[in-house]
Amino acid sequence: MASRDTFAEFVTARSPRLKRTAYLLTHDWAHAEDLLQTALVRAWSAWGRIDADPEPYVRRILVNVYASWWRRRWRQVEHPMSQLPERPTADEMSRVDRRDEVWQALGRLPRRQRAVLVLRYFEDMNESQIADAMGISVGTVKSQATKALAKLRLDESLTLEASHR
Repeated sequence: MASRDTFAEFVTARSPRLKRTAYLLTHDWAHAEDLLQTALVRAWSAWGRIDADPEPYVRRILVNVYASWWRRRWRQVEHPMSQLPERPTADEMSRVDRRDEVWQALGRLPRRQRAVLVLRYFEDMNESQIADAMGISVGTVKSQATKALAKLRLDESLTLEASHR
């Protein structure tokens, strides 16, 4: 199915979804774009050998690049601003704070566990699709998801907040 002529069509049609996955892994749009671009460059070199739907193949490249590439990078994110933003209402702020706490807790998970949770709960993939995307067994997917959820349940930044409500 995948010929070099269809690569541009694939990139146009599937990049938004793959970029969303990259963002969910990195939690930064600029890093997500870099991650997706790296994955697409690697996919281009193998494009002629892809016989089936190329999206799972490219998604696997994306996850593998994320797992290896981001180990070597500095992950501190800075957002310079010329003026301080206006403060939102307390409800909006607490919702944003809560979402940020969840993202930080996800960021503290080992990369494989984080990838499993992102693919499962944000990309709505089943266990066998995740196993194919990551190149691991279904049992490993289940094990990693169980361990990740257990760590999140024990994460003090999430449990302390819930007990104050």
